[in-house]
Amino acid sequence: MISQILLRFWTILSTASVLHAQSELRASKSDSSPKAFDIRGHGATGDGLTLDSPAIQTALDAAATASGSQVRFPPGRYLSGTIHLRSRVTLSIEAGATLVGTTNLNHYRHPAVPDFLPEAKWGKWHRGLILGENVEDVTITGPGVIDGNRVFDPTGEERMRGPHTIVFVNCRRFTLRDLTIVDSANYAVFFQLSDNVDFRNLKIIGGWDGIHWRGAPDRWCRNVNIVGCQFQTGDDAIAGRYWDNTLITGCTINSSCNGIRLIGPATRLIVHNNLFYGPGLRPHLTSRERQRTNMLSGIILQPGAWDATRGPLDDVLLSNNTLQHVASPVTLWIKPGNTAGRVTVTGLNATGVYRSALSVESWAETPVTSVVIRNAQIEFTGGGTAAQAKQPVKGPGVDARPLPAWGIYARNVERLTLEDVRLSLVQDDFRPVVLADAVRQVRFDNVRFPRVPGVANPLVATNGSQFIHVSATKGDPGATAPAGTTGSADAAR
Repeated sequence: MISQILLRFWTILSTASVLHAQSELRASKSDSSPKAFDIRGHGATGDGLTLDSPAIQTALDAAATASGSQVRFPPGRYLSGTIHLRSRVTLSIEAGATLVGTTNLNHYRHPAVPDFLPEAKWGKWHRGLILGENVEDVTITGPGVIDGNRVFDPTGEERMRGPHTIVFVNCRRFTLRDLTIVDSANYAVFFQLSDNVDFRNLKIIGGWDGIHWRGAPDRWCRNVNIVGCQFQTGDDAIAGRYWDNTLITGCTINSSCNGIRLIGPATRLIVHNNLFYGPGLRPHLTSRERQRTNMLSGIILQPGAWDATRGPLDDVLLSNNTLQHVASPVTLWIKPGNTAGRVTVTGLNATGVYRSALSVESWAETPVTSVVIRNAQIEFTGGGTAAQAKQPVKGPGVDARPLPAWGIYARNVERLTLEDVRLSLVQDDFRPVVLADAVRQVRFDNVRFPRVPGVANPLVATNGSQFIHVSATKGDPGATAPAGTTGSADAAR
């Protein structure tokens, strides 16, 4: 299975490289072509005071008549309300150029969102500074800046959030690269029902969510790549649902909320070679006066946690990721209406995990099918008590919560495989290391953890869970072989 997933990973990378090369070629052709439209030539002032969106829109509309053309933003500060993108047009925001959102909310518009999306009823919530509807072959490139300007809306979400910075719906072949997006009034990028979307070398600083996209039960978003991007966000860096064939790689992710939050189904998801670290460099704005900065989960996969969704979480590979100072390294749970198939976590290196064990939980009608955790090193801050070990586990809310085990917690799972896993503590923790509840099979192969004096049974199986002990499962000092363990490799096969 891993070889197939890695093959797909390299195929996606190759495809993404081709898309990037094509994008570079389009940009190169536009640079040398007379089909370049300078927004100053259409009346933009760039003084930061005059509303330049009418002039920018005139340039965009003119460029739309010349397929494959480019709209140039030369150095300056361009104050703007909503501008509407056109197919086969590139926006080139040059060094020294900044597109700034106006604080006048009357100058923002929202797209027509299909009625079958539950979000359609939210109306003005979809507003954006840059808006794309039913367009294709669009590129927005830097190295300039798009400034959401922290536009405040007392009638908006949470009585504070204003327009998103970039919004697009029902689009194809949409590329953002080499840009900086700062101080978004809501999400930096929000898109729905769109395919073949490529993000490269973006810097997203401040605001709420960084890149957030959603499909629907019968219309997933397909082929999304996020490569080499930097996030310093107040809310979730990357989030959404109904994803198919997604690659997130080579990114640096800092947040005062979650790194990656999946709130619905996803298939063929690869999260590879990223750095997640807290605390957040930008505050969680929703916390208002508290200005909370602690980072929550590095990766949290939680179909159905926010509202009801339906569909599978399957063919997921989380590989070679590093996490520092997060509430939980990986959290996976599903709720009714969702299923979970194959999930592989490999090459995980996490330190300073301060709230929750790595958890795999089904609260749905069916168990999680198969989760493999391989070649993982996870350091927890510890400090849990024996009383906490006895607390009943309640269904999850929307964020990772403390659990009655400090290392790994599993509930309602068919197969959980632990291979070459090292769990460690900064200070003693009096909860079990591993707790399996209604897990048909937990396979231990070279699992190591510290022995804490007073913890008689560090590996706990309840409700019919079975432990299969393939090789030494070692505490410090001594080795453990929990009750119900099968000690031979033959039994594991």
